[in-house]
Amino acid sequence: MRQNGCMLNHYIGLMSGTSLDGADGVLVDFLGGKPQVIATATESFSDDFRAELLALNAPGHNELHRAALAANQLAVVYARVVKALLDQGAAQGVPASHVQAVGAHGQTVRHQPPPGPSQASQASQASHAAYTLQLNNPALLAELTGLPVVADFRSRDLAAGGQGAPLAPAFHQGVFGQEDATVCVLNLGGISNLSVLPPKGTRAVQGFDCGTGNALMDAWCQRHTGQAFDASGAWAASGKLIPALLASLLDDLYFALPPPKSTGRDLFSAAWLDHKLAAFSRERPEDIQNTLTEFTVSPCVAGINSYAKDSKLLIVCGGGAFNQHLMQRLQASLPQLRVESSELQGLPPLQVEAAAFAWLARQAVLRQAGNLPSVTGAAGLRVLGAIYPA
Repeated sequence: MRQNGCMLNHYIGLMSGTSLDGADGVLVDFLGGKPQVIATATESFSDDFRAELLALNAPGHNELHRAALAANQLAVVYARVVKALLDQGAAQGVPASHVQAVGAHGQTVRHQPPPGPSQASQASQASHAAYTLQLNNPALLAELTGLPVVADFRSRDLAAGGQGAPLAPAFHQGVFGQEDATVCVLNLGGISNLSVLPPKGTRAVQGFDCGTGNALMDAWCQRHTGQAFDASGAWAASGKLIPALLASLLDDLYFALPPPKSTGRDLFSAAWLDHKLAAFSRERPEDIQNTLTEFTVSPCVAGINSYAKDSKLLIVCGGGAFNQHLMQRLQASLPQLRVESSELQGLPPLQVEAAAFAWLARQAVLRQAGNLPSVTGAAGLRVLGAIYPA
């Protein structure tokens, strides 16, 4: 795309994930071989807004009205993040007129993908009942920012029979993939998802949601310490593993399913956790936190051992990359791999997902596919997202 003879390669990506901690944004230049982050911004959600988003993860009173208001509020938060990015960009010689579009993922409050191939016989009518819902008001965001907005990235893949998620593996391949080695990328947001990036041109990229990420650990920490998360995993590290509880947590059909598969708070909710904890009411909270950490680690390790046996490198992004105890448990459980933060690859952990949605916005503007059928199970490559002009 050109404007007044100038090639426009700048895109903004916005992400508010399952952790519900806030909105992250990046301004990215895609002119070079790899994306260059020009500016970053973040805004935390208020406690009241976070509580409302959590409540909207389950059926409730007047939820359509409340969801619409929450979508509007999220658009306002997004707009403030965009303004902060544009201010930083302008200071570095990138005016708002050079930004081609904003990619805004929205806040997932429902994710009900179609059953995978192994489940098809159990739910023959489920394909047309699949849906995904990300709260957002991209029209309002376009009005507030004066920029084109690309949103609703998951729906087209879902309509094509895919899971609608994860969508980052194609971006991961371009940023972290290597010519001569298999690389794994593990995003530890509220949900954990794994990208397996084989040497370029050798076989298809794979990716899937492993299970819970930070969501249940954060919820348990908030309940018992009043803190939004377990800083560095210190509280979990002070506890001990409860093997019987770990076995109970892992006793869920989801972990036996092969890819393609995706999940969310629809399954791994506070209610799900409370049901699993009913038989362990006398255990110390810190021991349960330790076990929840292992519950995050175990499916990720199993996924790597099953689908990336030849890998020697695991790149970790998302908020979980700052949990030192969690990172140590990953390294101890995967001695054959080097486990490191995406920071060492030039893209800090909290910028990766937002950058992925800047890239997806670019793909939509260029009318190029954003999904990988080998990851989502969709019938083919699809251009993802709807464009709301400025």
